[in-house]
Amino acid sequence: MNNVLVTGFEPFGGESVNPSWELARALNGEVVAGMRVVAVQLPCVFGEALARLDEALQRVTPAVVLAIGQAGGRCDLSLERVAINVDDARIPDNAGAQPVDEPVVPDGPAAYFSTLPIKAIVAGLRAAGFPASVSQTAGTFVCNHLFYGLQHRLREAGARSGFMHIPYLPEQAARHPGAPSLPLPTLVAATRLAVELAITAREIRAGGGQLD
Repeated sequence: MNNVLVTGFEPFGGESVNPSWELARALNGEVVAGMRVVAVQLPCVFGEALARLDEALQRVTPAVVLAIGQAGGRCDLSLERVAINVDDARIPDNAGAQPVDEPVVPDGPAAYFSTLPIKAIVAGLRAAGFPASVSQTAGTFVCNHLFYGLQHRLREAGARSGFMHIPYLPEQAARHPGAPSLPLPTLVAATRLAVELAITAREIRAGGGQLD
């Protein structure tokens, strides 16, 4: 049976929980569209996140990888289109590092695109009643660092891979007045569908721009 690797991060930025990991571990062990989900928690630390990713890729040998991260302030499941070769941290990571204008991979290309069928995933999520969008920026913190490193590592592999940002959980939003949130059961159901679509869907390339 083929595997799907789903990664989430440890808490960061003063939070006591990270919805990306709560979501990933809720899906761990499930079989979706004939593939087993394997969840791995990553440190919110530049460099170390990629080292842990390398271990997971070697151990799991996934056919699909969906990396997930928290994006406080976003209101939906955001399928990221592009990762850029820049680390530029507005806050320190969990090890205290705060790189500024540094490359993720020295001499690497400026950017990598997701190889997931992101528009098909967004269309499927919306059709099922889940808020979702294509995002044009994964930022320049550890999420983008991981996304770029993931795409760089799998650039010649047959695996599909990409990154999705998710909102706060309600208990987090309670400490950030006005911030949007989604409950964990909704995130789990939506991500289960996103994984299924990542496995089965073909990319939507038609015009119209309604998903952009």
